[in-house]
Parts: sequence; C-alpha cells; structure tokens
Amino acid sequence: MPEAAIVAARFDVERGTRASRVAAGLGLLLLVAAVAMPWWGERAGQRLLTEFLYTLALAQMWNLLAGYGGLLSVGQQAFVGLGGYSLVAFGLHAGIDTFLVVPLAGLVAGLVAVPTAAVVFRLRGAYFAVGTWAVAEVFRLLIANSVSLGGGSGLSVTQTVRGMPIWWRESLTLWCAAALGVGATLGVYWLLRSRHGLALTAVRDSEAAAASLGVSVRRIKWCVYIAAAVGCGMAGALIFITKLRISPDAAFSLDWTVVMFFVVVIGGIGTVEGPIVGTLVYFALREVLSDYGSRYLIALGVVAVLFMLWMPRGLWGFVAARCELRFFPVQRRLKLATETQP
Repeated sequence: MPEAAIVAARFDVERGTRASRVAAGLGLLLLVAAVAMPWWGERAGQRLLTEFLYTLALAQMWNLLAGYGGLLSVGQQAFVGLGGYSLVAFGLHAGIDTFLVVPLAGLVAGLVAVPTAAVVFRLRGAYFAVGTWAVAEVFRLLIANSVSLGGGSGLSVTQTVRGMPIWWRESLTLWCAAALGVGATLGVYWLLRSRHGLALTAVRDSEAAAASLGVSVRRIKWCVYIAAAVGCGMAGALIFITKLRISPDAAFSLDWTVVMFFVVVIGGIGTVEGPIVGTLVYFALREVLSDYGSRYLIALGVVAVLFMLWMPRGLWGFVAARCELRFFPVQRRLKLATETQP
C-alpha cells in the first residue's frame, strides 16, 4: 500500500490583484500617451490634460489629509497661494528657471507648514477647519499688502517664460503636471501600503486607540499635513505658470479647496481611486455646465449634496463595495496555497 499523502495548507500574503495588474499596465500606457501628447495632440487638449493632472494632484493631497488622516482642512488654498507667489519671488525677482521653481515652491510650502501646524493642531474638529481657513486669509492679507509681490492687484509673471518657445513651455508644463498627478497618486498609494499608512489610518479611526498601541499620533499628523502642503505648493506654482498672471484673490481663493473637496467627495473619500474618478466627473460636469454661468456652481453644489446624502462613500466606494474591485489595493490578503507531501 502506498503511503498516504499529507496535505499541508500554506497561506501566502497577496498584496496585488488581477485588477491592480491590469490597471498598472493601462496606467503605464496612458502615461506614455500623455507624455507624448506634445507630438500628437492639439494645444487645447494638452492644456486641458495639464489642468486635469494638477487638479488630481491637489485632490490626492486633500484626500490624504481628510480621507486618511482625518484632518478636515478648508485652508489648503494657503499653500496653493504660497506656491504661486514662490514663482514671483524666485522666478520673477531672483531669476531662477521657471520650472526649477516648482520644487522650490513645494519646499517653501513645507517650511511654512511647520509653524502653521503648530498653530492649527491646537484646535479640534470644526475649530480646526475654521482655523486652517483663517490662516489662509492671513497669508492672503500679508501678500496683498506686500508691494514687492505686486500688492492687492497682482502682477503678470510672463517675464518668467519670456524667450522660451511656446511649444517647449507647454510641453514642460504638461510633463510637470504629469509628474505631480502621477507622483501624488503613487506616493499616497506607497504610503498606505507601508507601516506608516497603517498608523495613519489607525489615527484617523481613533486617536486614543492608536496611541495606546504605540503610534505617535502627533508625528503622523505633522508628517501628513506637511506632505500635503508640499504637494499643494508645487501644484500652485505650476497653476500660475499656466495662467501667467497672479493676484492674492486668485492665488488664495477658497475655490481651490472647494474643488478638492468636490472631487474627493464625488469620487470617494478614503480611496486612492476616488480622486481619479472624481476629477473625471468634475471635468465632465464643468464642460457640460460651463455655459450656464453662476448656475454651474449651483449645480456642482447640488450634485455634491446629493452624493453626500445618497452615496456618502462616493462613486468609487459604491462600485468597489459591490464588485470587490481594487485598482490600488492597500489591504493584505491571505491566499491559500496547498502542498502535498508523501
């Protein structure tokens, strides 16, 4: 009689899914097409894609703050504005190359976020949200009263790109936007798959429970707040490279945070895929409703309210809950693998 076979069960940790592998391949193809767009696309389409990508970067930063960190900030326009005015300070006055200003703007925003965090982290809940908005208003007033930065009326930054061929300038702008949009998405995904991401979500769910398990709540919050500021600062510099004119009211406008909020709520807060879906929906609605003037903003508000009432997890949250679809899986799953031994 042959010896009986012994079946030993073994579990492997699976961090990817078939959907995530398909999404990685498709995303790479789309990225290559976007980078090559200056050679095959129209200029209007190129500008639209640039705007889409930097809006995606802003949305990912706000989603990192609110969706994963539980920090409901309504003052991220502070760092968008600081990034924009870094273009004036470094590009216009110091003569630094325009596109080198983009990472410098992120550095400035990150440095300013340190004392800002020391102030706003003394507040909780709704007071924190109001505090972040108040800080943004303080920055706006300081810039508006600075004559060297153009004062309240603003100024043109065309001088920063003078002499640069328009094709080259718009190509560099698109590539920078692609780096920001893709980099923000992959950066958030990488963070959430790390042990720091586990700590971050633990802090969001319960600060007391996270602290009892040894998580440094204060350090996690500081890191997330500063990282989001850096991302918004770089996006702010790029935004005003495309606009070529800046003013305090435009740079520190609450509209920047409103767009971030709308995109994340529609797409799905607390998911990496949500800001991508929300940005697509936002641009589709904007194209359809832009001819209706101020009613366009009312329509966006109504859509956001309806989603919060009937689909609070957003479009992607609704789809993922029913189809178990994850393009950016951050969970670890156990996969059964059996072994037969004699």
